[in-house]
Amino acid sequence: MIKIGILGYGNLGKGVECAVKEADDMELTAVFTRRDPDALTIQTPGVPVVNTAEAADWKDKIDVMILCGGSATDLPQQTPEYAKYFNVIDSFDTHAKIPQHFAAVDAAAKESGHTAIISVGWDPGMFSLSRVYANAILPDGKDYTFWGKGVSQGHSDAIRRIKGVKNAKQYTIPVESALEAVRSGANPELTTRDKHERECFVVLEEGADAAYVENEIKTMPNYFSDYNTTVHFISEEELEKNHSEMAHGGFVIRSGKTGMNKEHNHIIEYSLKLDSNPEFTTSVLVAYARAAKRLADEGVTGCKTVLDIAPAYLCKQSGEELRKQLL
Repeated sequence: MIKIGILGYGNLGKGVECAVKEADDMELTAVFTRRDPDALTIQTPGVPVVNTAEAADWKDKIDVMILCGGSATDLPQQTPEYAKYFNVIDSFDTHAKIPQHFAAVDAAAKESGHTAIISVGWDPGMFSLSRVYANAILPDGKDYTFWGKGVSQGHSDAIRRIKGVKNAKQYTIPVESALEAVRSGANPELTTRDKHERECFVVLEEGADAAYVENEIKTMPNYFSDYNTTVHFISEEELEKNHSEMAHGGFVIRSGKTGMNKEHNHIIEYSLKLDSNPEFTTSVLVAYARAAKRLADEGVTGCKTVLDIAPAYLCKQSGEELRKQLL
C-alpha cells in the first residue's frame, strides 16, 4: 500500500483525496496545512491534519507527498523544501520557468536521496507527452495547442484584482476557424489573437464604474490585451448559478508530412474535455505518485518529468497484465 501525504487543501487537495480513495493500492496518511489544523475539515474520517511545521517528523511515514500549492509562487519554494524529506509530486505549470524549477528540485532531491516528479497535470503533463510523441513520429511538421472552452483560474483571479470587481470567471475559447484550418493540414501561421478568444463574466461591487473595469480587463498585458475579449456584467446570483463549475479542456495537434516529395499529409490530435479541471489534474498526479514510489524503490533519485517516465509505471497492473489487456 502506497502511503500518500497531501500538502495544501484547496481544490487540488480535495481532488487528490478523492483519487487516492478510488485507488486500491494507496491510502491517505496525512494532510498538511499552514493553517490551524483544527480549523480544517477534510473528507476522509480518521486521517490526521497536521501543521506543516511538523512535516519533517513524518518523513518515514509517507511514501509520496503530493504538493497542492495554491499559486504559481508556492511550488518553487515548497517542492525543493519538501524534497528534503519526501518523494514529491507537483503540478508546477509556468512553462517558461520549468527548467529552473527542475534544477532546484533536482539538486534538493539528489542531496536527500529522494525521487521528485514536477509539472504533472494535463498541460504541462498529458499535452506535453502528446507533443513529444507527435514530434518524434512526424519530424517534418508543426505543433498547435488550443485550450478550452474552459475556465482559466489565473485569468479569473487577475480580473478579481481589478478595483471595483467583486467576483469574476473567465473562459478561454478556441477560435473554430483556426481549429478547422489546422485540422485541414494547411499548416497556417496563427497569432495569439487568431487562436483564442476570452469571455469574461464579472460581478461589480456596488457603485463601481463598469466602463473603467472593462477597459482595465481588455488592456491588461499578458492576460487580455493580445486577445479578442468580451466582457459581460452579471449578478452574483447568475455567476453562482451558471458559472460555478470548473470545466476545461483543449487540443494538441501535430500536422506533418511524409514521402520522398512530402506528398502525404498526416494529423495527430489529442483532445481533452473535462467536467472538472482540478479533479482530472489530481487523477494525473495520483498516477504519477505511483510511478514515484516505484522509481524510489528502484533507487532512482533526483527530479523527473512526465517525459522521463515509462507509461507502465503509472498503472497498478503488472507488465504481464498490461501486455495482455492494453498493448
